[in-house]
Amino acid sequence: MFEYDTKTLDIKKIADSGQTFRMTPVPDLSLKTGHDMYRCAAGDRVCIAGGGRVFYRSSEEDCPENDAFWKRYFDLDTDYEALIDSIDPDDVYLTAAAEFGRGIRILRQDPWEMLITFIISQRRSIPSIKTCVEALCRRWGRPAGDGLNAFPTPEDLASASLSDLSGCSLGYRAEYVYLAAQGVSGGDVDIPAMEKMTDSELLSALTALRGVGPKVANCVSLFGFHRIGAFPIDVWIDRVLKEHYPDGFPMDRYEGYAGVMQQYMFFAARKA
Repeated sequence: MFEYDTKTLDIKKIADSGQTFRMTPVPDLSLKTGHDMYRCAAGDRVCIAGGGRVFYRSSEEDCPENDAFWKRYFDLDTDYEALIDSIDPDDVYLTAAAEFGRGIRILRQDPWEMLITFIISQRRSIPSIKTCVEALCRRWGRPAGDGLNAFPTPEDLASASLSDLSGCSLGYRAEYVYLAAQGVSGGDVDIPAMEKMTDSELLSALTALRGVGPKVANCVSLFGFHRIGAFPIDVWIDRVLKEHYPDGFPMDRYEGYAGVMQQYMFFAARKA
């Protein structure tokens, strides 16, 4: 178990920020503690987070790798307060959005999982995405604890037929998931090599994949490869840009971390 500052890490906001689909509320524990508590699954690990604490099953409490894994997952080494302080004080909208979204951090998630997750996410609501992701995990993922399965490995998912995947309510996305699984498991899509690419090279490599357009590629870059300069544009962000930045968002000012600003704007647009 470890503790964190709830002013700089807000589990509920992160769970609602659209970057992860494997955080679920734990109502009975929330009622008991008086805090918003969430069960978080990442890789083959599961934790409970909320109220300033991250903890695990009692049998895993003494496992030193757990603290290191989850501290990295929540990106606790990045000073988000400094990023907020860098916002142009004359930018009334972004200042308010960052204050509203304070506590959101860009999680360090698995690139493979994010590739499949955001392929699935196209033209779907967040509840629908979560349902599809859990369907894949239940059918092809390995047990991770607390009644949850890990996200399927490329090899596990590559064992699925196109018909199998279609049965998980993926719609037209089933073909894209199938091709991605076959590509990664077969070595034609080299994720470790992608991790060494420049930001522009990474976006080019991702958009070369079937079913991956600029928006999905930027999401995978931001949430899977932790390229926090990536700036996904969906309908919400497009609306914000048109309303508040008709002359363009000042990307140069936030070079290298514009994706953090994007998250504040995205969260505010959907929740404010």
